Amino acid sequence: MRTRLLAAGILACAFGLPVMAAGQADVPLTDSLKTESREATNRKVPIMLLFTSPECHYCERVKNEFLGPMVTDPAYRDKVIIRQVEVGSDWKLVGFDGKKTTHGAYAAGQKVFMVPTIKVVDAQGKELSKPIVGLLTPDYYFGYIESAIDEGLEKIRGKKN
Repeated sequence: MRTRLLAAGILACAFGLPVMAAGQADVPLTDSLKTESREATNRKVPIMLLFTSPECHYCERVKNEFLGPMVTDPAYRDKVIIRQVEVGSDWKLVGFDGKKTTHGAYAAGQKVFMVPTIKVVDAQGKELSKPIVGLLTPDYYFGYIESAIDEGLEKIRGKKN
């Protein structure tokens, strides 16, 4: 996938097109972690939560360069559900337990204070890998994401993938 994105970026530059257009895709905001939980259980996959804030340019970079393209890539359909939670927002959210809350309250309860933060969780909201906090090293970031997904799949399915 990284090769395809790189090739698209090179072609975009060669033809004078905006580079981000090649990889832009949105990461859906969740309104119900309970719904995501049912889907994760049915598909036997972890849920990857991207905690963001609107004024965070690193969050936009993570969405545009990494997670957005993964959302639309069929190769990830059987690996992970990717959703976004906006830290500090009063948008309504149904938690894993079915109780009503907000994006901001959920993020605070998860002790997410720095964005972007990525957490890979199971259908009950339990963390399956170490959170990825910040953008870290962009050259290795995709590897960190892949590793977190693989660790989550291994714990859910009980075997290496």
